[in-house]
Amino acid sequence: MSASRLRTVVVIAAGLLLVVSAAAGIAMLMSQRASAESTPAAVYRVPVTGVIELGLAPFIERSLREAERAGATVVILDIDTPGGRVDAAEQIIDAIRDADIDVHAFINRRAFSAGAMIALAAKETWMPAGAVMGAATPVTGEGQKAPEKIVSAMRSEMRALAEARGLDPRIAEAMVDEQIGVEGVVEKGKLLTLTTEEAVRLRYAREVSDWDAMLDALELPNAEIRMMSTNWAESLVRFFTHPAVAPLLLSLGMLGIIIEFKTPAFGMAGAAGAVLLALFFGSRFLVGLAGMEELLLLGAGIVLLLVEGFVLPGFGIAGVAGLLAVGASFFLALLPAFATAADVSTAAGLLSIAGIAIVLMGWALVRHLPKSGRFARSGLLLSESTATEVGYSSAEVRPELVGASGVAVTDLRPSGVAKIGDERVDVEAESSWISAGTPVRVIRSEGYRHVVRAVE
Repeated sequence: MSASRLRTVVVIAAGLLLVVSAAAGIAMLMSQRASAESTPAAVYRVPVTGVIELGLAPFIERSLREAERAGATVVILDIDTPGGRVDAAEQIIDAIRDADIDVHAFINRRAFSAGAMIALAAKETWMPAGAVMGAATPVTGEGQKAPEKIVSAMRSEMRALAEARGLDPRIAEAMVDEQIGVEGVVEKGKLLTLTTEEAVRLRYAREVSDWDAMLDALELPNAEIRMMSTNWAESLVRFFTHPAVAPLLLSLGMLGIIIEFKTPAFGMAGAAGAVLLALFFGSRFLVGLAGMEELLLLGAGIVLLLVEGFVLPGFGIAGVAGLLAVGASFFLALLPAFATAADVSTAAGLLSIAGIAIVLMGWALVRHLPKSGRFARSGLLLSESTATEVGYSSAEVRPELVGASGVAVTDLRPSGVAKIGDERVDVEAESSWISAGTPVRVIRSEGYRHVVRAVE
């Protein structure tokens, strides 16, 4: 074959190869496009229910990260909450703003207080008939309206969220402060809470009949719904950081430690107290309420109390310093990173409740446990005491045995066992050894010592 013909064949083969490659690439692209069109979009449904506390924020953050990694189309927050901690809501709002995915809010029934903030942070808010949102005035731990400084911060936060969505910011401010009136919406002196109809009229929400209708409006009728739920660790953190649980963990944990100090060895009370305190600090460490400073302060306080209990006699400087360090660690663990006056008041209230509970439960234990028949029978507590002037008696005095007759059950060399009536009694032979089966008579009973003599 000549060189020119060879070159022609190579050119033709190269051209055919390019055509085949191009056709294969086009076919692959069309296949991928058809596959993408046939695969339903993924929608992540994230429940925001119950009291909003700091344990909820990590769950929302994890859900948003998973949705982003999975390439989901949208995340929808399914909201039904009476509100909760503002700092927890702020963490959730920051996570929504930082997410690289659209986040919508579906107010299933109600979104009060911190829940209204979260709904307003979403790209769009959807409400079925009968839903409500608003009433976002911050309150203290006693249920009173928070100071103006805190109300002002909340008002600015809501205003910023409304402005970011192009909404009338006065509406958002009126949800926080009853001193703000909006003509035609709410008069001054009344706090604003929007119904579905009012929210739609003010462009704060879009009305839908139900969840499926919202998906239709989002052009996602065949979307794959992936329901998110808290894992066991997040559920435990949410439970242990609940405002009603924290005082219980503190009081029971400290009570267990106090009981352990009153017992000679480490037992169940100390172990239970240590576990409860670990749950208190561990859960708060995970949500960022407690850091290494609180843990170091707690450790220093426990060391000082141990020094006071086992090294230094009495109760002095080390004991007082230990109690102050432990109390300070508890107090700081109850405070968020940027504590307000309301947070300080709430933490002080919870710590006071825990202290009162410790005193009452400790008093109840000291007063009633020694009288408990169950504990006395188990041997944990003594049901009787012996005065100093009486002395110690290891056995009950049995003067009624003197003169009673019986039979030696074992050889008495000189001690053994005899059967006196229907009772087996530890006895001692008067002089010589006595063989088993020999009739005996009790001649003296001296406390635990019952002296017998063989009967001829």
